[in-house]
Amino acid sequence: MTASNQVKLKPGDTIGILGGGQLGRMLAMAAARLGLRCQVFSPDPDSPAFDVVLNATCAEYADVEALELFANDVDVITYEFENVPAASAMILAARRPVLPDRKILETTQDRLAEKDFVTRLGIGTADYADISSVAALRDAIARIGLPAVLKTRRFGYDGKGQAIIRSGDDPDLVWENLATRSAILEAFIPFEREISVVAARSADGQVECFDVTENEHSDHILKISRAPAAISDVLAAQARGIAERIAHALNYVGVLAVEMFVVQGDDGPKVLVNEIAPRVHNSGHWTLDGASISQFEQHVRAIAGWPLGKPVRHGPVTMTNLIGDDINDYERWLTVPGATLHLYGKGPARPGRKMGHVTQVASPKTP
Repeated sequence: MTASNQVKLKPGDTIGILGGGQLGRMLAMAAARLGLRCQVFSPDPDSPAFDVVLNATCAEYADVEALELFANDVDVITYEFENVPAASAMILAARRPVLPDRKILETTQDRLAEKDFVTRLGIGTADYADISSVAALRDAIARIGLPAVLKTRRFGYDGKGQAIIRSGDDPDLVWENLATRSAILEAFIPFEREISVVAARSADGQVECFDVTENEHSDHILKISRAPAAISDVLAAQARGIAERIAHALNYVGVLAVEMFVVQGDDGPKVLVNEIAPRVHNSGHWTLDGASISQFEQHVRAIAGWPLGKPVRHGPVTMTNLIGDDINDYERWLTVPGATLHLYGKGPARPGRKMGHVTQVASPKTP
């Protein structure tokens, strides 16, 4: 048994969180309700998570001294975003348990490594190819066909670092505009719907999945999530089973989300894995008000070595992201019965910036 599997926090202990965005903020708030303290490490002095913790470290991830001091102040370390530099995670892991394990980042930070990992498990994905030159791109297009999506292998989110290639487009120009030497080409999936499964796994191997969530995006950014997804029980069980297999294969501790496409197969609908997010996830925000336990508390329990909760959904739930100027209409939501408003305490609204969200829980008897 590794040191990370022996984590057993007690009330009053401290969790270190890498990243100071809204996910870190909500993790810290969930931990506080359980009597656990949090310290946030973020290079951004305006991090909204700083507002809800007593101690914060504002320093660059490359600042070795700051990382060491941070590690000395906490009992276990987790992260709210997956693009933590590998060197930073290594420095921290030498001093304190880092959960989920930093080695998982090596898989999930790289889209090609992630696709290879999922494929090795025998789980379906879109056809894909490793792209390191325009010649490789042309060869992959000939094999995979168009339309297709060219993505940077690393550091892409909310539609950043990717481009759709359609018939008639110039591959040379698309390659030049993406400005990378390391990419992956994926076949464009004519999906029926996008879904996700948020799952938690404890160090002893217990896995608890939240209900399958159906997601709608606007300009590549999640806009609306609904739970449960409008899919059959058989397909929902398949999706949850895939998330559980991935969690076990990674020896994961904490909450992760698996994004999937529902597509029509020869024998009816099936799911293909799109991406793995090794952290709490935007599509799980509905759990804050719509379930007996939130994804944030579940993550805290898992990394603290505490028993996981059994998620019970309170009814049909809708989560709406407040993006950019949507925040200016926040007062309207305060008058909507059954709606709960969550504002993240961020600075000025900008296009594409997630400023908050609203959850609406309907009666379980509502059709």
